[in-house]
Amino acid sequence: MQLILTAHGSADPRSAANAREVARIVAALRHDVDVKVAFCEQNSPNLRDVLVDSPADGVVVPLLLADAYHARVDIPAMIADANPAVRQAIKLAPVLGEDDRLIHVLSQRLAHSGVSRLDAGIGVLVTAVGSSSAAANARTGTVATGLVAGTHWQATTAFATGPHANLAEAAELLRDQGATRLVIAPWFLAHGTITDRVAEFAAAHGIPMAQPLGGHRLVAETVLDRFDEVAAVPRAA
Repeated sequence: MQLILTAHGSADPRSAANAREVARIVAALRHDVDVKVAFCEQNSPNLRDVLVDSPADGVVVPLLLADAYHARVDIPAMIADANPAVRQAIKLAPVLGEDDRLIHVLSQRLAHSGVSRLDAGIGVLVTAVGSSSAAANARTGTVATGLVAGTHWQATTAFATGPHANLAEAAELLRDQGATRLVIAPWFLAHGTITDRVAEFAAAHGIPMAQPLGGHRLVAETVLDRFDEVAAVPRAA
């Protein structure tokens, strides 16, 4: 069976490199699955091109955190544009979402940046891409709650794009709530143009910033779970 790991695509080569690294780990974990990488835009191969040669049991797994525009519109539209035989055969898995394993990876990234779980002065800025979907933003907001479980931290969500609470506003909120040391936890799969802008803000304000989720085994395991959710489900007639 084929797993088509589909990322958004970016002009920044680090994003595509991360998608390929996640695919490599997925393939290493599951030798019975043929793993292909595809992109919605800017990188090759494009999902439309991969679908041309896809077998009858292919599953598209979005390498996306939020169930927003690219997951709800772009990827389904590309599948719909495929020839009828492929369109009827391909299945679409859910996005990675706010999975507990991914939140655990984010917690590890914070620990690697020197943040103690017992430090009550810590305020964590969970920073993500904003969406035009209020529901998607609300789900992203649950990451902060999951992240502080079992710690003495405070956390809130900041959106790096869109008309939402930005980093400066979120930082002010945490300080008003008593945080004395801020740290940025990027809810991103890889470095790219947006995380670079976040890093510039962090440097300008003296705020440490952890690494994105990256090519972690738990990211790959989450991909495989999404694949398994739909791989064995027969398509409706």
